[in-house]
Parts: sequence; C-alpha cells; structure tokens
Amino acid sequence: KTIFTNLPCCRLVCAQLTLDWSAMLSICLHWANQNVTHNSSLYKKPFAESFEETPLLVAVLTYMGYGILTIFGYLRDFLRHWSIEKCHVAREKEEQKDFVPLYQDFENFYTRNLYMRIRDNWNRPICSVPGAKMDLVERVSHDYNWTFEHTGKVVKDVINMGSYNYLGFAENTGACADAAIEATEKYGVGVGSTRCEIGNLDIHEELEQLVARFLGVESSMAFGMGFATNSMNIPALTGKGCLILSDELNHASLVLGARLSGSTIRVFKHNNMQSLEKLLRDAIAHGQPRTHRPWKKILIVVEGIYSMEGSIVRLPEVVALKKRYKAYLYLDEAHSIGALGPNGRGVVDYFGLDPKDVDIMMGTFTKSFGAAGGYIGGKQELIDYLRRHSHSALYATSMSPPVAQQIITSMRIIMGEDGTTLGVDRIRQLSENTTYFRRELREMGFIIYGNDDSPVVPMMLYMPAKIGAFGREMLKRNIGTVVVGFPATPIIESRARFCISAAHTREMLDTVSHPVISPITVRNTK
Repeated sequence: KTIFTNLPCCRLVCAQLTLDWSAMLSICLHWANQNVTHNSSLYKKPFAESFEETPLLVAVLTYMGYGILTIFGYLRDFLRHWSIEKCHVAREKEEQKDFVPLYQDFENFYTRNLYMRIRDNWNRPICSVPGAKMDLVERVSHDYNWTFEHTGKVVKDVINMGSYNYLGFAENTGACADAAIEATEKYGVGVGSTRCEIGNLDIHEELEQLVARFLGVESSMAFGMGFATNSMNIPALTGKGCLILSDELNHASLVLGARLSGSTIRVFKHNNMQSLEKLLRDAIAHGQPRTHRPWKKILIVVEGIYSMEGSIVRLPEVVALKKRYKAYLYLDEAHSIGALGPNGRGVVDYFGLDPKDVDIMMGTFTKSFGAAGGYIGGKQELIDYLRRHSHSALYATSMSPPVAQQIITSMRIIMGEDGTTLGVDRIRQLSENTTYFRRELREMGFIIYGNDDSPVVPMMLYMPAKIGAFGREMLKRNIGTVVVGFPATPIIESRARFCISAAHTREMLDTVSHPVISPITVRNTK
C-alpha cells in the first residue's frame, strides 16, 4: 500500500482515467495479490527478502563509468601496440603470428584494463587463523597492480568480514584443534589412496554415520572437496534424456556438474515458483525435444543460501512443486548447513520440514565447520549407488584425517553431544549478530540484499570505482571485506559482501558498520 500511495505515476493514471484514488488502489492491490509468487500457507513464520532495483540514475552513471574505462582501455591498448606503454600481458610471439592464437585479445581486455586497476583488493595473503580477526601480510605494487612485493610487515588484528566462519570454528585452540592434533599424530596428514582402495579409514566411517544422524537421513557420504561434490556427483545422477531445472543464481559447481552430465538444462528465475512450475508443466506436457518421449528424470537443483545474494531458497514451495510433478530435488546447503535453523541443521531445519522430502542433500564442511570437503546425504540406495558410480568417490584421494576429525568434533559440539551448550550458544549468537548487523546497515540508509536471517550480507556499491575505493578504505580501518563486481555479478550490481560469524562481538560489528558511513553507498533518504 505504501508503494502505491507514493507513486506519482499511479496518481497521474488515476487522474487521466477519472477514477477514484481508493478504487485505483484497490485494483492495484488486487493485481498484486493475484501475482504473488509464493504461498504463505506453507510457511510457519514470515519470509522476508529484499532486492531493491538499481536506481535509474545510478544505473546510468554506472554504465557511463564502464564506458569511460572502456574508452581509456582501448587508448592504452593502442599505446601498448606501438610500444609507447609497457605491455605486461602474455602475447603471441611474432614468429607465431600465422598459427591459431592461444590468447584471445578481446577476452583479456577486461582483465588488462579494468580488473588490474582494482586487483589489490583480492588475493591478499593472510598469516594467521581466519577467525573473527586475522593478520594480513602487507604488500605494495609499483606497476599499478601487475605485480606485488611483500614489505615484510604484518597488519595485525584485521576484523575478518570475508571468511565463511559462520559458527566460529576456525580456531587454532580449543576442542577442535586438540582433536585434530591427536588425529594427525595417529593417522598422519595424508591418506595417499582413494576410498575404494586403501584410503578408507575408520574415522571416515565415523564421520559419515555422524553426518547422516545430524541431517536426519538414512546414510551419507563424505568427499574431500566441496566443489567436486557437486561437479562430480551430478553427472552420476543424471545423463542423456534427463532434465535439470536450475535456479539462475546457482553456484558454478552446480552449473559445471549439470553441463558435464549431458542432461538438458533449463533455467528458472531466482526463487520464482511461477517460473519453476511453468518449466515443470512444459516438461511433462511436451516431453523431450523432437521425440516427445517422457523425461527419464526431472531434477530440480537449488541452494539453501545463495552466497552472492544472501537469499534463502523458498524450500516449502519447491518441495510442494516437486511432490506435485513427481520430480527429484537436489539441495546444495553449502552456506546454510550449520548457519540456519534452531538446531543448525540447515534450511530444512529452518523451515521445519522433513529431511525425507529432499532427495539429495548436499553440503560442505568448509563454512560452518571450519574444515574442508563436502557430503551428500539421502536414502541408503542413493549413497550405495554413488559409492559405485561417483568419480569423486572412485578417483579422488580420501579426506585428510585431521580434517575429518575437525568436522566430527565441531559437529558434535553443534549437536550438543560434547556435554555443553556451546553449539546452541553459537547458533543463537550467529542469529543475533545477523539480525543486528543487517538492522544497523539498513537504519543508516544502505541498500542491503537478501533474507533477514541470512548471515551473508551483500551491500550494494553499483559503480566500478567504488569497488576499489571501498575495499581500500575499509582495510585502512583494519577491516577486511570482500568486494565483488562484474562478471561475478551483473554489471550494474557491484557490491561488498559481509559474512557474519558467531565469533564476532558487538564491538566488532559496530566498528565495521559505523566507519562504512560515507556518500559512496548511502541512498538519498530525504
């Protein structure tokens, strides 16, 4: 109602049509209710997400900024071509000019002329545990970010707002660290074999049984790399004659896995159930292209928390559609496991759903557990099948024993099996920190994306010049942040991304939020 009453265009249309304003408002509200994209009856609590559109003036200025950078980029390339300016990029040798080129000049244009100007904001080396605070190795560049030199100095106690340390288990002291040291002394660091040969340790069996119990599923399987958990297991589950319905914002590992599977891929709009249902209806009504035979499988692929948007999947509606159209559901909980739900069991726990409603539950140990690797959970038949057909299971080296022990110890703490309330306290602290930090930024006028309960907090910057300026200014204040721009985001939606942790104190969050106040991201709130 507030939106409609504040739109001058609505009043203008109302005046031109000689309609009563209240009648026009009722028509608009009725239209909005008819076109709502979610079913509130499936939710036990309010589901609030915000994705404010880029203001028109900001979009125009952003495109102008990229246009100016492009013009100067072509000018610099002209100077490099005539050796007026030194060229640092790899180029073909003169004697190879008649061969097919290895380096596509235009493809590297963005890297040469735009990315290099702000490259100092990424790949910063750290020399400590990536906990709530960290130590950064100081570096300088004398050739405009083409190369870096370490000064030998260390920037101490930088507030870490970039690591996925949601529950604060990235520590070198405490129960997890002690248990990992004992595992290293007993098993060593590496296994040197695959699971199906001599690399299957008792600690791996213990880990998989614990993960299955934590998720509430029949069985689970652990893998040494989170990215490979998606990219190598989706091809084992689907193939030619199968259909994958993928959210447009899915992670690159999911996209790669879908492409490697050879399945037909169709993309639906992010968290838009109308778009997903339309694809499901069309798939069932028309079948495969040309032959119109029924699809062998229809697999819906979604994430729990979308790491670049701070958005939570509308899982109750996805599950309802999956049941209605007899499809399968693949849920990637890389960022949501441990970080959502009253018990830290992810987005299924967050919505109070039955884990059996999700056919393939995937997640990683790299975020909330402070370790590495990934898992897949589900029915016993599914896991037995993957043990025989997954490339990641058959050909990849087993998970390192101290890493497995780190996961076991941290998971038991979350489940409360260590005899303390530390796990519950961390889950509650993460929720409180998330709510507080998001509220503080919004009250100061910043444009924040995502769900109110998501510990991933994207703050919009928009313009390319602000990406580098924001990252450098925050580091000057001993705050480490992640800034993201094109092509990782749409060209007019550059942003800074904060990852909240249970290890952050209220003082740390205040230190981060208050120095942020500047004209570079605050909207006009007059």
